[in-house]
Amino acid sequence: MTAPSQSDRSRNTFEGHAALALFQLAPDRIHLNHGSYGAVPKSVAAEQDRLRALIERDPTSFFNDVLPGELRRLAGVAASRFGGTATEWVFCENATSAVSSVLSSLDLRTGDEILTTSHAYGTVLKATSVFATRSGASLSVAEFPAWVESEDQIVASIVRGFTVRTKLLIVDHITSATALVFPIERIVREARAAGIPVLVDGAHAPGQIAFDVKQIGADWYTGNAHKWLFAPRGCGLLWTAPNRQSQTRPAVLSHGAQEGYIAAFDWVGTRDVTAWLCLEEAIAFHDSLGGSVLMGRNRALAAEGVDFLGAALGGRANAPPELRPAMAAVNLGPAGADQGLPDRLRRELATKFGVVVPIFLFKSDIYLRISIQIYNERQDFKMLADCLSKCLEAGHGLRRFKLFE
Repeated sequence: MTAPSQSDRSRNTFEGHAALALFQLAPDRIHLNHGSYGAVPKSVAAEQDRLRALIERDPTSFFNDVLPGELRRLAGVAASRFGGTATEWVFCENATSAVSSVLSSLDLRTGDEILTTSHAYGTVLKATSVFATRSGASLSVAEFPAWVESEDQIVASIVRGFTVRTKLLIVDHITSATALVFPIERIVREARAAGIPVLVDGAHAPGQIAFDVKQIGADWYTGNAHKWLFAPRGCGLLWTAPNRQSQTRPAVLSHGAQEGYIAAFDWVGTRDVTAWLCLEEAIAFHDSLGGSVLMGRNRALAAEGVDFLGAALGGRANAPPELRPAMAAVNLGPAGADQGLPDRLRRELATKFGVVVPIFLFKSDIYLRISIQIYNERQDFKMLADCLSKCLEAGHGLRRFKLFE
């Protein structure tokens, strides 16, 4: 399913810093990290507050009589947006918990392998290693460089990792650190031809790019609605193909554990479910900003930003434009012996200059990643470059960067 190009509601005309009025974000800061934690709009936060108050009026009746139907109705909302049917979608806290649920549902044995890539999210690598080790299986990592030249390079690197022992491929739709859009349909086709089940980690996909889970064709697909789709934090989604539902259970088991896929995920104990119940309001807000128009605007501005920062800092974007979404990473060169430099820069930019952006190590190089949302504008990139220059004046030894020569 694809997001509509225009909302049925009146499209909001706020854009750039003026759009900060729609959010709870501090207006005196430059926010360039929407991808990590999202940002909850005021209207969605108000809906969550309303739901919490509603639940507290009569928790017993709500959890027993209201919640089951609402979860299934909202699973249908997810299906109408991302493909599949309501019976294939369940809610979870985040993509990390969904990955752990799938891993814990596998019947792994000694000698089996789980394959992922060197660009996989760190917690996924750690969780996969733990689950594999428990059963005598192993984690295999398809390596490819930080700078990727083409879709063909990605696909070929992953296919080279296939063996007769591969029992699962875990692959990102959009990588976190390196902000790459993987050619997911091509990858899934290759895995299916080799008889390998696929779990797609689409943590960054909902609200950032359009997709249809049926068209992708994987066995499992998970994504976060609390990043780019404006839901409150804790609103994750898991889609499971019908032929995989009998084996798929949440990592935490409760009353529904023996009653099937939906019953097991819909109830794993008492918790705050209001983030899930805000899915429809979050989608409506996304559409009010233009839906696919918003996604295209963010992607175009991210492309401008990474080009500007690459030129200013003497670095380069880590992928061609066709592989980049509304996030983009700039390679600033090797960190050398000072492995703590990226984090010191990140903290100084935030605390001294009010510029919030991830700076981190990946494959021994320093990376800066921007995530563009409706509240960003071009001058944010100039502010970021200027503030990095001031960090140099504070003595961070960055003279190898073009900006600081």
